[in-house]
Amino acid sequence: MSRLSDLKVKLFTDGAGKAQILEMAKQSWIAGFTTNPSLLKKAGVKDYEAYGRDLVKAVPDRHISFEVFSDEIPEMVAQGRVIATWGANVHVKLPVTNTRGEGLYDAVRAMSRDGIKINFTAIFAPEQIAKAIDALAGGAPACVSVFAGRLADLGYDYRPIMADAVARARKTPNIEIIWASTREVFNVIEADEMGCHIITAPADILKKLPAMGTQSGEELALAAVKAFRQDALSTGLTLT
Repeated sequence: MSRLSDLKVKLFTDGAGKAQILEMAKQSWIAGFTTNPSLLKKAGVKDYEAYGRDLVKAVPDRHISFEVFSDEIPEMVAQGRVIATWGANVHVKLPVTNTRGEGLYDAVRAMSRDGIKINFTAIFAPEQIAKAIDALAGGAPACVSVFAGRLADLGYDYRPIMADAVARARKTPNIEIIWASTREVFNVIEADEMGCHIITAPADILKKLPAMGTQSGEELALAAVKAFRQDALSTGLTLT
């Protein structure tokens, strides 16, 4: 069984709370951080620029992705150019389409050629992966975030999709694939074995990684039985 020290995949924390980000940044094995508007809402962020600049100042040495929030492509591009000024470690997250299904491939191609680091996100379909990599190839360092977990939630076999994404990106030196919407620790193992560059996951999943490979199946069974017994006793269960 793999242990944390065996992993080659880079580990990013997915979240927007500053306290949590600073806590995870204390771990040398955390290579970066990803945020999105939903996570910003959960964290109660109002002043986006003040938040972003403060976070970059607090964690200046690791990747941080900040996402645009407009739905109009020209304004999305303008927001992205502002976000890119927050720090050299910043990647600008742009979704693969707006809410009307209009693709951002041309927009990210232009921005990438201008030296802006892109995290192209909310990608699910093989055709989107191919177009995203084509748009970013030869530009600034970039990531393509494929939402494997959400595909799994709907019963899709994400494995061939992820394998195709990794194979395409491995031929393109400036692009890395991010395994996104992680659901469980085993996804980290899958991403690592598949040769994925990066996996981003909530902190509660990443905090479990140091325990990988530390208990056998027999030890886990005994611990589970002891927990059941303790709960039965503490509840005061009776049976006549």
